[in-house]
Amino acid sequence: MVFVDFVRRLGAFCLDFVISLGRFGLFLFVTIFWIFAKPIKFKRVLRQIHFIGYRSISIVALTGIFTGMVLALESYYALNKFGAESLLGPAVALSMLRELGPVISALMVVARAGSAITAEIGIMKITEQIDALEVMALNPFRYIMVPNLIASLVSFPLLCSIFNVVGIFGGYVVSVNLLGLSPGTYFGDISHYVKAEDINMSLVKSIVFGLLMFWVCCYEGYHTEFGAEGVSRATTRAVVIASILILVMDYVLTSILF
Repeated sequence: MVFVDFVRRLGAFCLDFVISLGRFGLFLFVTIFWIFAKPIKFKRVLRQIHFIGYRSISIVALTGIFTGMVLALESYYALNKFGAESLLGPAVALSMLRELGPVISALMVVARAGSAITAEIGIMKITEQIDALEVMALNPFRYIMVPNLIASLVSFPLLCSIFNVVGIFGGYVVSVNLLGLSPGTYFGDISHYVKAEDINMSLVKSIVFGLLMFWVCCYEGYHTEFGAEGVSRATTRAVVIASILILVMDYVLTSILF
């Protein structure tokens, strides 16, 4: 009986997991379908770009400059052992472009904007505002999800670019003012080592991470449970799952694009 009960519980868990994956994929499919339904709510798109993108600039820039500064310090002491201090600029630039820029900027935006989007949609769900939209013949996917998707795909590459530029500048400040490198030494080899493929890799990663943030956060908000506790659980779950998926997808994309 114990074995039968275990098999029953395992089967129920597997079925629930498969059903959840189906709902998860269908949510994205329906949202992408409604992107092509005109007219697009441009005012809501601009509002979400302002919320996700513009209002995240300060925290992304602050994180970027200190990331670049720390990276310059760590890279300098590593390169100094091999007498390759002149490669500090390319080391900082490549690390920021290929890895740190897309990942850290995405994690910061998920923590700031993703959690807020999940809570907003979750509150709309439990207060029956989404049901009210359907009663007024307004599709919630077209009115809520599509603007969030477009805004995420637009904002993430721009924020990642800001993070990269500010991070490289932070590395420059430490390298020149603290470590004694000349500006020409820092920037001299960047143009030789940094290729267009590195910049494209950074942009591709940021676009994928923006899609992941929208997908997870909006899904969790749309399927939140009723009550304040349900909203808090959905918000926490969205941030954790989105952050883990970003790190996992970072490895996958690096393996493919390296």
